[in-house]
Amino acid sequence: MPTYIMLSTVTDEGSKTIKKNPDRIKEVNEEIEALGVKVKAQYAVLGPFDFINIVEAPDNETVIHVSAELAARGTIKIQTLAAVPIDDFIAKFK
Repeated sequence: MPTYIMLSTVTDEGSKTIKKNPDRIKEVNEEIEALGVKVKAQYAVLGPFDFINIVEAPDNETVIHVSAELAARGTIKIQTLAAVPIDDFIAKFK
């Protein structure tokens, strides 16, 4: 399955939710998986983003749906990047 990197920043409302219920983060992961996207790894980070998720999805449309669904809640802003394994990338040049 294709791999994607989801870079997310929580809004003020999202920060309030996490402060009240930090386990909400893992609940959202379960909701993401129910929409057909597998969370492979998740990190809280310092810098311009609050979280980085490495996910797998069957196709671009599925990951777009998840990004739109989460963003519509108003608690998070997401940037999603398609990730290509380096060996696959190199093979395209041979």
